[in-house]
Amino acid sequence: MNLSALAAAAFLSAALALPATAAPASPAETFPGAAGVITLSGKCAKLVVAKFDATKGCKNELASVTLANGSVTFIFTSDGKALGFQGDGAGIKPASNGNARLPLSLVTTGVGNKMTGQVKVAGFCTFGNPYAGKPIAIECTAESKDSSFAGSFRTGGKLVKKGK
Repeated sequence: MNLSALAAAAFLSAALALPATAAPASPAETFPGAAGVITLSGKCAKLVVAKFDATKGCKNELASVTLANGSVTFIFTSDGKALGFQGDGAGIKPASNGNARLPLSLVTTGVGNKMTGQVKVAGFCTFGNPYAGKPIAIECTAESKDSSFAGSFRTGGKLVKKGK
């Protein structure tokens, strides 16, 4: 499965369902930044849904999808399945060690290039800025009334790939 294609499909399908209003664009060096798709390469260190550990099949790419309404989703993939941690980018706040924290409201699930499932959650993703040119971590944890979700990804500090 091509993560860029999955992220682009998720971005397009969600964008079509949104109102036509757009949030102001962020500077190019911020992360997650303006509407679009960013693919990070590195190492998927952890991907767990409830008691199922999908870390072994987890791809060493992570997509960050930002919609025009400011919604941000970090998408992990494992064995053809996708798990997205989603929150409102307007809620991003500074965290320790120069990181930022995104409060989560949904976990989205999918197979192939389609994100079809949604679970309401409470949780956070904590992340650094990959544009700084040094390795960063993206760590997400969320809880629903029936389950828990966790994903951890570490970049190698290389530049990111941007999509539209």
